[in-house]
Amino acid sequence: MNRQHSATRANAGSVPSAPSGGKGGLARYVAAAALARTADGGAVVAVVLLVTSSGGSGTLAGALGACITAPHLLGPFVARPLDLAHDGRKVIATACLLYAGALSAGVLTYARVPSPVTALLLAAAGTCGPLLTGGISSRLPAIVGTRLRTQRRAQGWDVATYGIGGTVGPSLVAALSGWVSPTAAALALAAGAGVAAGCVLLLPFAPPAHGGDRAAILKPGPTLALMARTGHLRRTAYLTMIVALSVAALPVTAVHLTRILGVETAAAAVLTAAYGLGNLTGSMVVTVFPLTGSPDRLMRRLALGVVVGLVTVTVSPGFTVSVAAYACTGMLNALFFASTLAARTEYAPAGARGQVFIWVAALKITSGSAGTALAGSFTGLDVRLPLVLGITGITAAVLAATVEQRTTRRLTGTP
Repeated sequence: MNRQHSATRANAGSVPSAPSGGKGGLARYVAAAALARTADGGAVVAVVLLVTSSGGSGTLAGALGACITAPHLLGPFVARPLDLAHDGRKVIATACLLYAGALSAGVLTYARVPSPVTALLLAAAGTCGPLLTGGISSRLPAIVGTRLRTQRRAQGWDVATYGIGGTVGPSLVAALSGWVSPTAAALALAAGAGVAAGCVLLLPFAPPAHGGDRAAILKPGPTLALMARTGHLRRTAYLTMIVALSVAALPVTAVHLTRILGVETAAAAVLTAAYGLGNLTGSMVVTVFPLTGSPDRLMRRLALGVVVGLVTVTVSPGFTVSVAAYACTGMLNALFFASTLAARTEYAPAGARGQVFIWVAALKITSGSAGTALAGSFTGLDVRLPLVLGITGITAAVLAATVEQRTTRRLTGTP
């Protein structure tokens, strides 16, 4: 670890000097995070299936689904209580319970009350979503302590819970919707969020970072300004955003690639599943072999790894190679995500860690949504155009980050 990295960790220094929960704390964390993110990851699918299976229009299904996802953009504004609270566990547990209650009420009242009422209930659930994702992640440093290798391995488990949420959630909904009904699937997710609340309360207690000085906790706007003027956090934000925007094109592109590859359109599901399995595999790899070195450098190198994956997808000559390329890209993206968690942990100041985690998560979700929309537009011009633009964008972002860091080192005389 270089001196600059050590100094940054010392300046950010906010996590306990020793783990406050050991392996038991981490196990409870993984259970809580997996349950919460499974609920968050499957809710949109459940709502869309609920509407379409009851004869509702695609427009209504999309609008109600957006009520779950769009409020994630409000994450930074609901995150401040997490940094202000004496016991952040209670804030997250409350969010889990509110999510469970609002989601249950939304699906149970659908078609029984006016659609705007259902939309408001689902939006209330969506507003709690950021605390189920980035909010829970912000608790991890206090559980595992400051030992770098332990932190990095724990971040691998954190990435795995996101992968579980993104794959198990929709799969569970699809299965339960077929066996029982979409309503039952949504209620199962809500129950999972309720159990997650209990798991969160069982996490080890960590004293608040503000040390009693609540006035020192930044508001959302100043926190974003802090991220913008702090090199490490700024690079974390824009690299996360551009990679999220680029890989969001993969599911959309998969449908169109099947035509070029000469296979059935349904085979697009195989490509998307390969990406998900690759993502889960990558998260497990980083738990066994934790990342080492400066998060700043890791992010740039692993972002270039994602570029390699996208290039392979773009030039793959056959379906089998494409499946492997999708899996490889998913694995590399999981490693990149782990490096961004390390950056948020090690570079965020004590009084704004929760808000930094959720700001980056909100920016990532926004970029992913934009990437999906852009991919849908650009595939009409050329199937591979979204991939080429993603490759170009990530490469440019990595070059910009490298130039920025080297210029800062030269100006400050840092080795």
